[in-house]
Amino acid sequence: MCTLHPEEEAHLMAMASGGQPTRTGSPRPMVTASSAAPRSLFDVCWDDVLIPQVAVYLSLKDLFNLRCCSRTAQRFVEAALEKRQELHLSGNNTQNIDVAFRVLARCCQRLEVLHLACCRWLTDELLLPLLANNKKRLWAVNLNECINITALSLQPIIVECKELRVLKLSKCQWLTTGAVDALTLHQSKLVEFDISYCGAIGERCLIIFFRKLNKLTVLSLANTPSVTDQVLIQIGNYCRELEHINLIGCAAISDYGVHALTSSCPLLQSLMVQRCPLVTERVLAPLRGRVHIDRPGMGYMPTVQHHRLFLQV
Repeated sequence: MCTLHPEEEAHLMAMASGGQPTRTGSPRPMVTASSAAPRSLFDVCWDDVLIPQVAVYLSLKDLFNLRCCSRTAQRFVEAALEKRQELHLSGNNTQNIDVAFRVLARCCQRLEVLHLACCRWLTDELLLPLLANNKKRLWAVNLNECINITALSLQPIIVECKELRVLKLSKCQWLTTGAVDALTLHQSKLVEFDISYCGAIGERCLIIFFRKLNKLTVLSLANTPSVTDQVLIQIGNYCRELEHINLIGCAAISDYGVHALTSSCPLLQSLMVQRCPLVTERVLAPLRGRVHIDRPGMGYMPTVQHHRLFLQV
């Protein structure tokens, strides 16, 4: 009859009882769920699971509420903000939003899209740190109606955001001819540009600008006094990929400039010319059916004089 050594006997007893033997041969008690250390959500891998699969679905309000729960939650939220690619705060003028924005400016490192339209609290002091941390990746910036910043904030966007494709500066009265000249010098990849209601920019500045920015597909020049027929001719000559243009309230343009523009832009899909008194159905009627126009048709019938006018363009 075979006899077992004491160590073997202890091992079998440990296996039978669900424990593991120790070096001394006595069985180690089995770890149960009740005796294990407590686990939390933050024990799940952040980089592989929580941030890409959970944090991306939380709003900024949700993230800041979570941030207040504990030190671990604070670290998690700041790690999530560091990887965030889009920031949408347009129209958000809630109390203490400037305090939250300082946290965003410090934590966000990989932003590609930045929407801050109509943020009355936004200043150069708040915006510049955010731009400094994200200038390499930004391709879309919306600063429409940001009335309390200056051209100083535009400098890093113009000079250092090499991937910039979309820039919106509607109703930014601080936008100067010098800033547009700098845009002409440093940016050539813009596909969408909005300078509506920017009255400080001159006609000559715009003419030079559109000679360089020949990749534009969406352009808004609404209520910009310096937009003339000569500007439209330059747009037609150089921006052949243009699809949408907003000329609402550009009182200086006429049929001549609109015809030069539309005949040179075969991809044009929409033309907005409300409150342009010198633009008539003589030029708009032939476009209807091919181009969306924001003014209703007036049943205009072309005449011989109409054809002669455009043969001269």
